[in-house]
Amino acid sequence: MQTTPQQRIDENTKAGWWGNRTIYDLYSEAAKRPDHLALIDPANRATITDGLPKRLNFRELSQHIDALSIAFFDGGIRENDIVVVQLPNIIELPITYLALARLGAIVSPVPVQYGPHELKLAIDKLAPAAYVTLSNLKGKNLSVDHGLLFMDSCLVFSFGDQIANGNLPLALSTQKSSKHWQTYIDEHPASANDIFTICWTSGTTGSPKGVPRSHNHWLISGISSLDAANLTHRDVLLSPFPIVNMAGLGGFLFPWLLSGGTLVMHHPLDLNVFLQQIADEKITYTVAAPAVLNMLLKQPEIMAAADLSSIRILGSGGSPLTEWLVDTIQSEYNIPINNMFGSNEGMSLSSTVIDVPDSANRAAYFPRYGLPNVQWKSRISKMTKTRIVDPDTRNEILVSGKQGELEISGPSVFDGYWQSEQDNAEVFSDDGYFRTGDVFEIAEHPEKSMYYRFVGRSKDIIVRGGMNISPDEIDRLLAGHPKISAVAVTAYDDEILGERVGAVVVPAPGEAIELQEISAYLLELGIAVFKLPEQLRVVSALPTNATGKVLRRELRPLFNEKQPLT
Repeated sequence: MQTTPQQRIDENTKAGWWGNRTIYDLYSEAAKRPDHLALIDPANRATITDGLPKRLNFRELSQHIDALSIAFFDGGIRENDIVVVQLPNIIELPITYLALARLGAIVSPVPVQYGPHELKLAIDKLAPAAYVTLSNLKGKNLSVDHGLLFMDSCLVFSFGDQIANGNLPLALSTQKSSKHWQTYIDEHPASANDIFTICWTSGTTGSPKGVPRSHNHWLISGISSLDAANLTHRDVLLSPFPIVNMAGLGGFLFPWLLSGGTLVMHHPLDLNVFLQQIADEKITYTVAAPAVLNMLLKQPEIMAAADLSSIRILGSGGSPLTEWLVDTIQSEYNIPINNMFGSNEGMSLSSTVIDVPDSANRAAYFPRYGLPNVQWKSRISKMTKTRIVDPDTRNEILVSGKQGELEISGPSVFDGYWQSEQDNAEVFSDDGYFRTGDVFEIAEHPEKSMYYRFVGRSKDIIVRGGMNISPDEIDRLLAGHPKISAVAVTAYDDEILGERVGAVVVPAPGEAIELQEISAYLLELGIAVFKLPEQLRVVSALPTNATGKVLRRELRPLFNEKQPLT
């Protein structure tokens, strides 16, 4: 199944940007070193799910991929079937990706935090052929709790020791090849232009949407991360992000396969485990959010005990970096930091050591890809065009100091949201640029006019620990609460997660409401726990403009005031 118009395929292929390599082709190239250590479980796997941590070389990994692919085939999965996958960062997750890719299936990964509300949305939009999960996630049986949502409409596969009735059991094994399976994959070769994943995002228009991306889309995102860190087969990558979206797939899964190195899984983010893995596995590359790095630097006793000697480069992003942070880590620990900025839709900007050697510039700015007469060294820069435009007139801004919305065009950018014609009409310009929803400006100093400076998001998306949350979605759910007359959800600042969720509520006449009532109501609706408001402010009226639209920018300061939490 393809979403890319043939004209775009022809243009990107002619330019040499797209080719015929699928994710499994990348794997096959990496596996030419069969004895090379390929994939490592989280050290704390036993606290996450069944089984002890595993370490696989490429020979062993190939056997597990084929065996799992045969199990999916025997269960009925075929080319173009959409499979919802809900697994934590354990080795079964990348193995599942590769096993399904062998069959030409489409993977729709969802975070393990997703609850019935989000999963029902995925079912309604995708009509999946199967759901893949596990029976033990920290004591919670997802094969029962979530599998029941799928069993009436599709197959349910499950890893684990306590699989629910009606589930098809999965296990890592070294089963020998199946003649029927081999014949099928030989007769159904995948195209690099086929959809490989449908990830989920709040996007730039509020409600959650599916983001289909082909193997070629992902290849370009992987190349961007590969080049930014100059990764080779000697590198050991530690993925602290769930491999379900751009940060995990484009930042780790594809760069791992492109480099042929070693991928170490981590789940969930636990600083003690994270630092111990860096020391034990001799990690050479990983990514950490600015809030995490700031917190570590302000706790010298932790940094003094940590062994970071193996790390040769770090990635960071998701929120602005500071010159102090980049300088301190580079000067005191000899670790340069790349400043990364991306999205599920394929937006990718990288302020890297190779292109922006000055640490102060790297912390503050991103290269203006596509600027005439300016050459950058990274391959992604030669494929990508960017511009900032006035949000009202949509005219391009060419002078410094004036803020506008970033638009981007290139082979990493997706073709449009899954079955969302109205949204797609809003997020693409007439000449095909993706409207990112992010506000940038051209750097003010004349000698730095080849750079952009990130200002903020033009939309209201909340980014909590790297997870995007649509406030509109939560607003709509809370609007049905009998004690609430009006409500608006907003972000507020947090030193660890970057942002958290706050609710501003106008109670119904004669009513009073508390935070725990809001949480209980949302949990009853099946919403993911990470979306729950963590602070409450009660007001007599919400601030609105002349048309009655809530002014969220006026809500955020309410949570900066020193007052008792409610």
